[in-house]
Amino acid sequence: MSETTAIHTLDNTTSFNAYVAHPASPATAAIVVIQEIFGVNEGIRQKCDKLAKDGYLAIAPDLFWRIEPGVELDPDVEPEFQRALDLMGKFDQDAGIRDIQATINYLRNEKSIAKVGCVGYCLGGRLAFMTAARTDIDATVGYYGVGIDGLLAEKEEIANPLMLHIPTEDGFVDKDTQKAMHTGLDDHPKVSLHDYVGLDHGFATEIGKRRDEEAATIADGRTAAFFAGHLGQTPA
Repeated sequence: MSETTAIHTLDNTTSFNAYVAHPASPATAAIVVIQEIFGVNEGIRQKCDKLAKDGYLAIAPDLFWRIEPGVELDPDVEPEFQRALDLMGKFDQDAGIRDIQATINYLRNEKSIAKVGCVGYCLGGRLAFMTAARTDIDATVGYYGVGIDGLLAEKEEIANPLMLHIPTEDGFVDKDTQKAMHTGLDDHPKVSLHDYVGLDHGFATEIGKRRDEEAATIADGRTAAFFAGHLGQTPA
């Protein structure tokens, strides 16, 4: 079962919407799904639905709500891709992290779920790293996060497990950035990095031209095992 729910901001002055996918049985753990630059579109909703089938309560907050609530874009349509880039340029990432923390609070306080993880893609992969460093999330996964080399000064704030998936031919994350990520994080006791040789940005999207079935299956299998180990939820 899925629904749209309202989540109060941290200052409790307003609220924003989130897509929620419920498992068949009461969940003992939840996962926040952090959107790409294309909004909470069909692909992100499918990510939530798959996690719900694994027994998690999965929730995708609309992080672009301050700019354009409810936006849904298709990365395979060039004008929509360009519009997504424009939205990303207007997006306040610090405010986005506060909305992610509000979503974590909603899950713990209103849904009484103690263990909460998150997974993010593209922009969401970057926000996943920021979430690991700036919030009390229990476990975090980031797929092809952009600009993480510029966030490495925050790595000492990462207290709980973080996994990053890195395609080696990412058109948005060059080789120098990948090298900086490995240099800065390979020895971090809470961080694990996985490289996907020859793969490009977006390889694990649920729908569209960017998906690579084999690599997505491998990465998602690692993610499932990671969350099972750190959130105490055995995938169905």
